Amino acid sequence: MSNKCIALIALIFILCSCSSPEARRPKTHTTSNFYKEVIAENIKLNNLEKSHIESFLKKDTVNNFLSSPKGFWYAYNVKDTLNSMKPVKGDVVTLSYNISNLYNTTIYKDQTISYKVDKEDFIPALQDGIKLMKKGETITFVIPSYRAFGVTGDGSKIGMNQTLKSRLTLIDIKKLNNEIN
Repeated sequence: MSNKCIALIALIFILCSCSSPEARRPKTHTTSNFYKEVIAENIKLNNLEKSHIESFLKKDTVNNFLSSPKGFWYAYNVKDTLNSMKPVKGDVVTLSYNISNLYNTTIYKDQTISYKVDKEDFIPALQDGIKLMKKGETITFVIPSYRAFGVTGDGSKIGMNQTLKSRLTLIDIKKLNNEIN
């Protein structure tokens, strides 16, 4: 082959391969589908946990557990039928509690704390549960993971997606502005 022929083939090859670059199209992200999938999976897990808890509660012949509209179950161990004063937002309560798993393996043993109702962080279900109580009462709470520490656990002893059982005693209520409710 002659040099002219090789040069012509090379020129044709270069011209054909050097077409103008085509812009990349942005990738379409469907985050709404991702979130829908995550939500659907969480609903499935929560329903599975709920049926596990309900099965556990049916086997408990000692306690009469009530279902709270706030997403937890509770049973009175000591109930005050005379007193009507319950803590409200801003009151300071003194309480003792323990935390275990459903099978009574202790996670945190007999903690006593002061807690300002709805003004400080606490286990979400217990924040609501405290407002059901009167001074001197003891209640056992069964708390699904999504009303406790959820998918993260507490970073120490409570694991991911762990259902908790807590026995809580309301020792004292200091009313906000000494009002009686």
